[in-house]
Amino acid sequence: MSRKQKKTLRRIIAAAVLFVGAALLPLSGWWRLLVFLLPYAIIGYDVLSKAVRGIVRGQVFDENFLMALATVGALCIGEYAEAVFVMLFYQVGELFQSIAVGKSRRSIAALMDIRPDVAHVERTLDDASIRYDEVDPEEIAIGDTIQVRPGERVPLDGTVIEGESYLDTAALTGEPIARRIGEGDAIISGCINQSGTLRIRVDRAYGDSTVARILALVEDSAARKSKSEAFITRFARLYTPAVVIGAALLALIPSLITGEWLVWIERALTFLVISCPCALVISVPLSFFGGIGGASRQGILFKGANYLEMLADCDTVVLDKTGTLTKGSFEVTSICPTDESTECALIELAALTEQFSSHPIAHSLIRAYGQPPCPDRVDAVEEIAGEGVTAKVDGHAVAVGNLRLMARVGVTVSIPNNEIGGTIVYVAREGTLLGHIVIQDELKSDTKNAIAQLRQAGVKSIVMLTGDHERVAAAVADELALDGYVAECLPGDKVNRLEPLLDRCHARSKRARLAFVGDGINDAPVLTRADVGIAMGALGSDAAIEAADVVLMDDKLSKIATAMRLSHRTGHIVRQNIVFALGVKALVLLLGALGLATLWAAVFADVGVAVIAILNAMRTLK
Repeated sequence: MSRKQKKTLRRIIAAAVLFVGAALLPLSGWWRLLVFLLPYAIIGYDVLSKAVRGIVRGQVFDENFLMALATVGALCIGEYAEAVFVMLFYQVGELFQSIAVGKSRRSIAALMDIRPDVAHVERTLDDASIRYDEVDPEEIAIGDTIQVRPGERVPLDGTVIEGESYLDTAALTGEPIARRIGEGDAIISGCINQSGTLRIRVDRAYGDSTVARILALVEDSAARKSKSEAFITRFARLYTPAVVIGAALLALIPSLITGEWLVWIERALTFLVISCPCALVISVPLSFFGGIGGASRQGILFKGANYLEMLADCDTVVLDKTGTLTKGSFEVTSICPTDESTECALIELAALTEQFSSHPIAHSLIRAYGQPPCPDRVDAVEEIAGEGVTAKVDGHAVAVGNLRLMARVGVTVSIPNNEIGGTIVYVAREGTLLGHIVIQDELKSDTKNAIAQLRQAGVKSIVMLTGDHERVAAAVADELALDGYVAECLPGDKVNRLEPLLDRCHARSKRARLAFVGDGINDAPVLTRADVGIAMGALGSDAAIEAADVVLMDDKLSKIATAMRLSHRTGHIVRQNIVFALGVKALVLLLGALGLATLWAAVFADVGVAVIAILNAMRTLK
């Protein structure tokens, strides 16, 4: 409990004791008012001061104004005990709310407590000995060497230059299984080193590190309000002055007709207490805040409550293939030369041509070659996006790529019918086809299960969008029982190919949304264009953090269904709170206007409903 909360608790106890004493004293008239004013002043002075400051600033219609108006009015009509008790119970509710909100904030802070306090930076002394100094991670520069000991959190992104260990990545990915890491492996900040000592070369300054970007993302997410939060904000601005006007009319009009001024003023004051909107104003944002925190614990980062809410309405999911549905690690499965070449010559020529490309297919060709290709034999290299690579190898024009590239260089090929399951890479030299190489990319182990979970989560249409060949795309779509696929998409075409899918989705329903799932690097434009962009396997990826609305911190496709379930659950809790709060208030307001509800019932309709709604909202943290 914070110092402010302890102070409030002491005030509540002191006011409660004085309230009981005042109620037991056999006093009347002015003396009775004075003994009740003492506990009222102790427990209510801050509410009264906030109400006065609000009036001075022109921000009249808030909960402090409502409570001050209702309780001062009760004192004026002689309902001293009710006035003190209403303020006392209100402060008890406010204390409880403060504790509940503080607990939820601490829970999320603990989940995201991935910032290391210090880093051990390596310093070489004059006598060539090495010393490790403890410094703030923000003071370390790119290229410095740091040491991470067993049990410590990795402070900065870098590359392991010495040592082997296992990393606990649970704070980032939500996965309990440790990941092995060794010399030459990239390492990201926020993970916990479990066993061996590691020497790491720093590749990024702290401000650009994974830890800094994740913390900034979670902190900024609060600024992006959901539709429900925006509705509650607008609702409160209109609702509060409306109920004040309604209470004034309730006190005035019946009193002019019946002459029973005290009766109708008391009912108007009860009306004011009941109408306080704090249950909605606190519980709805808290629900989304808890939902974002609960998702973060599982390695799912939402950039805002609006995306958390929107994901529940996604009935169409469009998936990239390579790296999303499949492992993205291509392997050469067969080498098929023509009479003009041999297997060794074909794979050598392909590796030489592709050695400067960063595409996964290029890496697979080089691995199949089995040795580093000689760069001196190659010049005039040109990589054509979505087609392949052309170059001069030993002075000869070589093209390595798909059918589009072959057509571009004027080579006629026949498509083999026995290699449907793989990607075909053709190799041509000086306009002559030398053969083709078949490369296959396996489905991830949880892909089929993830597709089934998406169906269970309410997704009506699952479509694959890929740059791969028509036959390969058809085979994958058939194996996964997808609702459709779009093949042979060039990187620049993916957004155009997505547009008809978006139109079809939005035509089904105004609320329907489309989510695109990709690796966050090549798919950045599509991630931005979709209603909800989801980057998966994006641990440490700048493109993913920037382009996507939702970032999955590991490469498990099943996390999408988990994110959708969290979105649905958070939405259900928000709607429960809205219906419950408005329903109870409407009922008690009606009873109060009819004289069937006292100030005691009004307090429950305000503070009691708020406490219940907050407890319900805190379920999103689980």
